[in-house]
Amino acid sequence: MNLYQSLGYLVLGSRLRRLSEGFLAEINRAYQIEGIDFDASWFPVFYLLSKNESLSIKELSAHTEVSHPAASQLITNLKNRKLVTSATCADDGRRQMVQLTDSGRELLAQILPVWDAILLAMDDVMANDAACQNLLPGITALENAFKSTSLSERISNKLNMELKAETHD
Repeated sequence: MNLYQSLGYLVLGSRLRRLSEGFLAEINRAYQIEGIDFDASWFPVFYLLSKNESLSIKELSAHTEVSHPAASQLITNLKNRKLVTSATCADDGRRQMVQLTDSGRELLAQILPVWDAILLAMDDVMANDAACQNLLPGITALENAFKSTSLSERISNKLNMELKAETHD
């Protein structure tokens, strides 16, 4: 058992970050091997725009559960690469509607088979280890638990219970 495994929940965030960074590096390597100039961090925008002709930055932000500035920054990056464009919404001049450019649609056509291969490869990983099969349901359950009562609130409650127990001893 390594240090991270031995520390359990104290390093959960670090382990998840390491896992995420390693996973995204492997995905980016797969795109690179296929000669596709695509970054895994662009996936949420490309996926949503593959399912919708156009979306506002606010809608992209809401669907991906990132801040409006973070979504806006990603869109600016993709605009600079000429993969998306935005135009003022006809109904509401304050909204910018984002859509894939022709280059963005060409790139989407190249990456769709990679997405299918990612799903198949991850199915292989999961099929070979029963414990791995609980990963996504476990993450969903943890996300829901954190939404119902924040972790910081739970920690404060534990600290307060400990302080009360000490004062009664």
